[in-house]
Amino acid sequence: MAFHSGAPSPETPLNLKGNMRRRFVAALAATSFATCVHAQSNASGPLGTPSGTLQFMRVERDFVAMLDKEIFDRFGANTLTHFDDAGNANDTIARTLVQTDAGPVLYDFRHRPPLVQRSGTRMTVKRVFWQGDEVVMQSSQGWFGFKRGVLTRLQSSTTTYH
Repeated sequence: MAFHSGAPSPETPLNLKGNMRRRFVAALAATSFATCVHAQSNASGPLGTPSGTLQFMRVERDFVAMLDKEIFDRFGANTLTHFDDAGNANDTIARTLVQTDAGPVLYDFRHRPPLVQRSGTRMTVKRVFWQGDEVVMQSSQGWFGFKRGVLTRLQSSTTTYH
């Protein structure tokens, strides 16, 4: 003989639906994180771009960025970390966001010479999403958008970045 207290049992459809929702959100978060991990790299090159071959080299205490063995930028950083936009058919890197001591720097290889845009704000980038001409990045200070050389703090919204 079973007694029913009137409280919903853990097996009610409502709780199953809640569990499914939690599992779906967890799976979605894990999938989103997994795709972001592939975009982060510490490879010094050579890396193919539409503008030529990209190579990073340590020169004294700085790094230099070279395109076809010609230096086009120099930056300070303890380690090399960059986030690549390699979503095109021939697997070349169209853009990359480089973590520097002075803050993120965007290299756009869709232009020749490459377009170099400095954010001007020191931050450590954790994840990057490429949305058209905008780079959306998560840092320890929150979410930011970087477009046409302008860094903007993003407000909470229902927009999904992928």
